[in-house]
Amino acid sequence: MPSNSLLRWQAGARSQLDEIVSAHAAVAASTPGGHAATEQVIQAYAMLLSSHFQRFCRDLHSEAIEHVCAEVPTVWVQWMLRARLIEGRKLDTGNPNPGNIGSDFKRFGLELWPSMVALNAHTAGQKLLLEQLNRWRNAIAHQDFTSPTDLDLGAGRVDLRLADVDAWRAACAQLAATMDAAVGAWLAGLAGRPPW
Repeated sequence: MPSNSLLRWQAGARSQLDEIVSAHAAVAASTPGGHAATEQVIQAYAMLLSSHFQRFCRDLHSEAIEHVCAEVPTVWVQWMLRARLIEGRKLDTGNPNPGNIGSDFKRFGLELWPSMVALNAHTAGQKLLLEQLNRWRNAIAHQDFTSPTDLDLGAGRVDLRLADVDAWRAACAQLAATMDAAVGAWLAGLAGRPPW
């Protein structure tokens, strides 16, 4: 059974991301040759994808905290534990890059990325796509496209296309499912019962 975080990602994020894909199609149809307008929609799509994936990761982390705290019998110890597990959480202020995600889940003693690779051999490639999404997210957010090496989409290409964001979206969807399974298995081992 998936976590509530994964169910929200699969339902809420999907519909909002589908809407921006539809907006891209509408802009492309209404402005033939309007590359600048479609480029803006593609950049918005990348930003929205990154923000939804960050929300999923943060929600999953919060859900894991609640599962662990529910095992503690004393309310004030639950409160203290919850505060410590959230304090300085990187997903509250930083991008959903592999380092920040791994760091936050390490608070539970979980080596997240190796656990995910053990569950799904494609995780390593998907992780690279996530890193690429985050580099582009930062370039868009800060309007700084001066590092072609960081923004290289292969064969020296630095122009963002709909297919690029679609590939990142597919990678994020698979990473979310694998992360959900890895965190669920780890928490079940910690608490002696499945978290979701």
